[in-house]
Amino acid sequence: MKLENNVSIIALDGNQLDRNSLLKIVEGKAECVISDGAWERVRESRKRVEEKVQSGEAIYGVNTGFGKLSDVKIASDKVDLLQVNLLRADAVGVGAPLPTDVVRAMLVLRANALAKGFSGIRTETLQLLIDCLNHGVHPVIPCKGSLGASGDLAPLSHMALVLIGEGKAEYEGEIMPGREALERAGLTPVKLAAKEGLALINGTQAMTGVGVMALIEAERLGLAADMAACLTMEALQGISSAFDESLLATRPHKEQGIVASRIRKWLDGSKRITKQGELRMQDAYSIRCIPQVHGASWQAVGYVDEKIHVEMNATTDNPVVLEDGRILSGGQFHGQPMALAMDFLKTAIAEWANISERRIERLVNPQLSGLSPFLANDPGLECGLMIPQYVAAALVSENKVLAHPASVDSIPSSGNQEDHVSMGTIAARQVREIVGNAARVIAIEMICASQAISLQKADQDMAPRTRQHLEWVRGIIPPLTQDTSISEQIDKLGQALLSEPIFGN
Repeated sequence: MKLENNVSIIALDGNQLDRNSLLKIVEGKAECVISDGAWERVRESRKRVEEKVQSGEAIYGVNTGFGKLSDVKIASDKVDLLQVNLLRADAVGVGAPLPTDVVRAMLVLRANALAKGFSGIRTETLQLLIDCLNHGVHPVIPCKGSLGASGDLAPLSHMALVLIGEGKAEYEGEIMPGREALERAGLTPVKLAAKEGLALINGTQAMTGVGVMALIEAERLGLAADMAACLTMEALQGISSAFDESLLATRPHKEQGIVASRIRKWLDGSKRITKQGELRMQDAYSIRCIPQVHGASWQAVGYVDEKIHVEMNATTDNPVVLEDGRILSGGQFHGQPMALAMDFLKTAIAEWANISERRIERLVNPQLSGLSPFLANDPGLECGLMIPQYVAAALVSENKVLAHPASVDSIPSSGNQEDHVSMGTIAARQVREIVGNAARVIAIEMICASQAISLQKADQDMAPRTRQHLEWVRGIIPPLTQDTSISEQIDKLGQALLSEPIFGN
């Protein structure tokens, strides 16, 4: 990845990183540096570690073994080797590599956590982590193998190996040994000292990195779901009375009101939208209850946003180097806060897809829509959009399996010393998979609504805002005039819904 021209500079201090800043760095629109205040805290933290090592006091993971081996004392001349051995032993992840955006998010998040000054890292090691990010040296990190406690050991070990010139990295689009990637970028590997290997890998940055990217996409998807619902209402002449502000105020969930307000705004000016009793008394739940269902998912998004913001600026090390000089072993690495948040987000996003699929059925089923069967131009000779509804049904069914909470499972590890783990990284990966599936379902709803509007020749009666977005959809997939494969267009439209903010508020 090459940084864009005229990039901004974002200073990490361990306390103020937000999603917008992180996204700028991930997308190469900003470089990051460590703030002056953070550098001072890092130096002081390192000084405390070195003083403890010189005193000979037993410190977990510094001059002892790890996990069940924590009672094994390590000789003073072996404490540096201990840290290298830790990375090599823990870098055993499997599966496909994490995508580059997640890897970059992990680098930012780990650097920000180290900048807090509770980890005992040396300045040169932290600087190399920042340099890898700014120079586009991206460690190859297998996606599977983390229990989510003690932190994300396997993924972060693959990340950290590159800093010592081992492992593999992607540089300028090519996968190569970590040392070669550093050399090509003009960087030099570091030699780890006491505590540093543990400081690099004991944290929740893999689950948080995947989670924050999924959350960004989820917010874009939520707006797309609201717009898809508006297009369906235009196609089916939906009833606006259920979105009445006074009605919804009788049950004052904030997000429910926001969704209803957004839909009223987007449908303003439409000649297609009806009032209660004009065509029928009520719409089906999948239309009438959009504020309640979509709004509840937005509630979950808000909760997850809050928890991710805390985690992005948290110390998730073990042990933690406190300002009073104590180095204490605790459970700050445990991923349960993220695991529960990710499981909540999985359900919320799956529900956007579930209700969208029900609206797709209403669009293609002639008994429910009054339109041409499956929105075909010549029903019988043509199948129209019959099978896209099958695809949507398959995707929502798959999401139901993925939405099963990962956090309810725990398998003991390290000789039963680590007897409860979070599985938070599994939950985060499942979130992103659900997001991708849901985006395709919502894309199918938009395609079906576009086709229904085309068959009715109703474009000019639409609200200005919905007509604008109908034209955007048709820029990717025009109205169908005959049966044809649209799988590529479904994928393209789904990806477009996630790639950038399109709909606004």
